[in-house]
Amino acid sequence: MELVPRRRLELFSGRSHPSLAREIADNLGVALGEANLHDFADGQIHCRYDASIRGSDVFIIQPHSHPVNDSIMEQLIMIDAAKRASAHRITAVCPYYGYSRQDRKSTGREPITAKLIADLLTAAGADRVVSVDLHSGQIQGFFNFPVDHLTALPVLCSYLAEQDPRRLSIVSPDAGRVKVAERFSQQLGADLAFVHKRHLASKANSVEAREVIGIVKGRVCVIIDDLIDTGGTILGAAERLRDAGATDVWAMATHAVLSDPALERLSGDTISRVIVTNTLPLPKERLIDKIQVLSVAPLIAAAIDAVFEDTSVSGIFGGNNLS
Repeated sequence: MELVPRRRLELFSGRSHPSLAREIADNLGVALGEANLHDFADGQIHCRYDASIRGSDVFIIQPHSHPVNDSIMEQLIMIDAAKRASAHRITAVCPYYGYSRQDRKSTGREPITAKLIADLLTAAGADRVVSVDLHSGQIQGFFNFPVDHLTALPVLCSYLAEQDPRRLSIVSPDAGRVKVAERFSQQLGADLAFVHKRHLASKANSVEAREVIGIVKGRVCVIIDDLIDTGGTILGAAERLRDAGATDVWAMATHAVLSDPALERLSGDTISRVIVTNTLPLPKERLIDKIQVLSVAPLIAAAIDAVFEDTSVSGIFGGNNLS
């Protein structure tokens, strides 16, 4: 008689975005496990899983949201606890990957912090990472194990397909995002444009939009980016598009970081609609009227199911998740 081991999927959430984790669990039809996370008086984090996870496929969901360092450390501790509890395989699900913009040295004496985060996840005991719309695809190469790089493109394109794509122009806010914007334009059959910009060396988080290249006059322009942080890039591009004759400007991004003064910048009349996903938590007090939040929970759930069942993740996206 041959004994076939019964595989178990165990899903756990850190404290940075439990509502997303619950939605993913609902899509999978499984219950979230209890990690019993709490802080000691001095701020140190403790984790102890409620039930045995020996031999299980463990998925630990934690976007690296504000406070970023706490979110990362909490996930590392959860991974370490799962490893020491004899989990068979541990997958770190990071819908938003912290420090992703520090993926190379742009000047001397700088860290490559995205690589450091990869090293920390590896050292903690992760066997695999699932993330959504990394700032650059090269981050996958920082790991010596599989990385499933998901994209929110199906969710965002589905929204735009309902808005009459013939009147849209898909706009990249800089030359670096043209490839992503081109995917959107091809999926929708919409025109493509981009804004040439330069970073101001004299001031951090500051950019200057220079000129618009492409057809935007008389169009609804949709600026596509991976994230909105302080909103400087998006607002600068939107102003140039208005100057070039755009009838309306929308901003669309996967990750709603929205550091100050993003809401102040987005609240003006230059941008009329902001479409983001729920990879990061967005408190009600920061959810201004023009922000619309789309859910990526079904995509992440489908990816987790594919990883657990050892089937194709890229097949979920028709190969369009490759960077």
